[in-house]
Amino acid sequence: MPTPPPVPGDLPVEGLLFDLDDVLVPVHTVLQWQWAWRPNGPRLPQGHAQTILKRALRAWDRRRWAGLTGRAPPVTPLDHRAHLASLLDSLAGRPLPKDESEAVLARFFYPSGPIETFPEVKPQLEAWIRAGLRIGIVTPWPLETARRILRRAELDDRRLLLPTDGAPTTYPPAPAAFRSAAEALGTSRRRTAYVGDLFWSDVHAAARAGLRSILLDRREMWPHVSDNRILSLDRLEDALRHPLPTEGRNAAPTGTEPPDPAGDLPR
Repeated sequence: MPTPPPVPGDLPVEGLLFDLDDVLVPVHTVLQWQWAWRPNGPRLPQGHAQTILKRALRAWDRRRWAGLTGRAPPVTPLDHRAHLASLLDSLAGRPLPKDESEAVLARFFYPSGPIETFPEVKPQLEAWIRAGLRIGIVTPWPLETARRILRRAELDDRRLLLPTDGAPTTYPPAPAAFRSAAEALGTSRRRTAYVGDLFWSDVHAAARAGLRSILLDRREMWPHVSDNRILSLDRLEDALRHPLPTEGRNAAPTGTEPPDPAGDLPR
């Protein structure tokens, strides 16, 4: 893939913050879950598994948003792991024994199998860096997991900007997580854009923290979102040049906040 030309100087930002999973590197994919489950797991039907993964992402988005808005406790790394265990049960079609579930999750958190990549990511990041933009990565994934994911995709893991204490008040999507990331990047929040793949707990959460936020909707899960939505990272510059929506936020798909989560995954 040809390297994009240097970024023109008319972008309204000085820094770019990115979510990691499914923004820079495919993580929640059938390939990754299938690898983590081998050699004892069943063969996952592609279409059915894709549907479950989409439902899981929506459910996790609702759960994170509920924690952010006070309708549930803020999410923690333990909640993240419990969510993934629930997703695994749904992929299996039954509750798995705890030892089997933990073994699969351990492999999922320590990836070393086949990897998919988004072909535009590496050349785009390199072009933005050459143009003088500051680049950082914000993720709730454990440090060693995030490093392995980035290294396998041949991306610079030194750009990780992780909370240092793991407290709910600094764990994404808490406002302090976005604010501290912008501070570590050395850019003001007004001149920093955040790119995430979850509508509520990425895009709205970053906007509440004072950042410009862009929805990268690779899976086309949010077709009714009209503002600041892109389908590929190579459309980011166009989105950044557009006027901000009202109050600097994206328009909600239904005009209302999502319902309280009834559970991690719809059955």
